[in-house]
Amino acid sequence: MFDAALAYLIDVAFGLVTYALLLRFVMQVLRAPFRNPVGQAVIALTDWAVKPLRKVLPGLRGIDWASLAAAYACQVLWLVAYYAAFGTGVPWTAAGIAYVLLVALVALGKAALWLLIVVVLVQAVLSWVAPDGPLAGVLNALTFPFLRPIRRLVPPIGGTLDLSPLIVIVVAQLVLMTLVPWLESAAMRLFV
Repeated sequence: MFDAALAYLIDVAFGLVTYALLLRFVMQVLRAPFRNPVGQAVIALTDWAVKPLRKVLPGLRGIDWASLAAAYACQVLWLVAYYAAFGTGVPWTAAGIAYVLLVALVALGKAALWLLIVVVLVQAVLSWVAPDGPLAGVLNALTFPFLRPIRRLVPPIGGTLDLSPLIVIVVAQLVLMTLVPWLESAAMRLFV
């Protein structure tokens, strides 16, 4: 019972920061507006880590390397917290550290896919309920690059029913079910 509570606290603490840093990175890459409640919350949650890192890792060609590096570092710390709390048997050798670094990279990709799924789902629901709400601009900016190619291939059914959000979610889920476990097991075979 205590282990489950500790795992939950680790997930909440590191998950909140990791996803906020990842969202900040994605919002900047996709040129999503930050003048909305989501953008302001992301900035408030991540400035403490991103601003000092920008002195070492400046942005280049629209890519905020400081946000991405901070998200990756937080993901590494998240895994280290799990291994430290539950002693899952990763040896702290060079191979063990390389394993944690590689698994953190896969976990960050997994987090990016979950972020995509959630943003597409929220955008689809809000497009029915409040299409011109305060979050419409940021959600459209985050989802349009993924929905546009599918909309070209699959036009709306009956002129109104857009299946592109469903297709993006299904493809992302398929990647999560197939490619991500394969990468995780490959990392395990490679280093441990």
